[in-house]
Amino acid sequence: MKIVIAPDSFKDSLSAQGVADAIASGLAEVWPDAELIKCPMADGGEGTIEAVLAACDGELMTAPVSGPLGEPVQAHWGWLASSRTAIIEMAMASGLQLLTLDQRDARITSTRGTGELILAALDAGATRVILAIGGSATNDAGSGMLSALGARFLNVDGLPVAPGGLALAHVAHVDLLNLDARLADVQFEVAADVDNPLCGPHGASHVFGPQKGASPEQVVQLDAALGHFADHCAQVLGRDWRDEPGCGAAGGMGFAAKACLKASFRPGVEVVADLTGLDRVLQGADLVITGEGRFDAQTLRGKTPFGVARIARRAGVPVIVLAGTLGEGYADLYEHGISAAFALASGPMTLEQACRDAPDLLHDRARDLARLWQLAAG
Repeated sequence: MKIVIAPDSFKDSLSAQGVADAIASGLAEVWPDAELIKCPMADGGEGTIEAVLAACDGELMTAPVSGPLGEPVQAHWGWLASSRTAIIEMAMASGLQLLTLDQRDARITSTRGTGELILAALDAGATRVILAIGGSATNDAGSGMLSALGARFLNVDGLPVAPGGLALAHVAHVDLLNLDARLADVQFEVAADVDNPLCGPHGASHVFGPQKGASPEQVVQLDAALGHFADHCAQVLGRDWRDEPGCGAAGGMGFAAKACLKASFRPGVEVVADLTGLDRVLQGADLVITGEGRFDAQTLRGKTPFGVARIARRAGVPVIVLAGTLGEGYADLYEHGISAAFALASGPMTLEQACRDAPDLLHDRARDLARLWQLAAG
């Protein structure tokens, strides 16, 4: 029997590799002779680097960069030397995880550190950069990233505008002539499932600004600032990109990536699946087990179990989900290739207990699942 174990991480508890290990241990208790293939996954958010490096022959790199508020940060990025591919998680340099709740301020946070990670990848000889843009703390339309790569954004006095999205209201001149020449030889892929435009009621500021510390009044100011910035970029680029799907992702990082780096956009889980060879691994499999911390209707928006199910469906392999909790609408996924889903909790417990005991809970549910499957198979 061949079983592919392809889960996402369980946030604040286990990495995707840790989840896969726990599931495998439970299955092995019932099926000691089964072929258990662990293929840790991610959807382009936190844990993408770790999942890819766990499945590929890659190296974890570190670079000193600027954090969202300009503070020094030691940020990790992934390097696949054989294909000269860099995997960059925006959250490592420009993420909410780097700030306390009191520090969140969408008006001034900058993506400069993400640009500095791209520079580190260029220095290593990258010809392909995969940019995972989940978890950002920023709303600067990627201007900080572009500044790190050589762009200049000047006010009416010819001086650089301050970092952050609000200062983009003062841009009078966009200079992209000095962008790093090496960028022309790099293929950029953005791992993202967000299709919001840059501006407007469905844009970066209105939809994502509040979680990054913006008040209702600041949201309106930020949206206007990004619109002003897009006006000036359109004059230089000869095209207005603001309404392109995905340009509002990560506080407008999608805008800079599409308009200036000519990046292609793909669902994060598909990017990770390609890198880990999930399609190939699924050939001849009898079962796929995937999972995530919370499995609900939001999973349909491109989270790992949904992506794994789509790929497994093409291969004709049934998919079972093991999740920390099952939320509202989870059964909707049964129409998209999920055969069954099970929660981990064995009784009333706090979130802290569930996170602490996740390895044992995963082991036990996987064991129980194997026993049920064995019974059904006769």
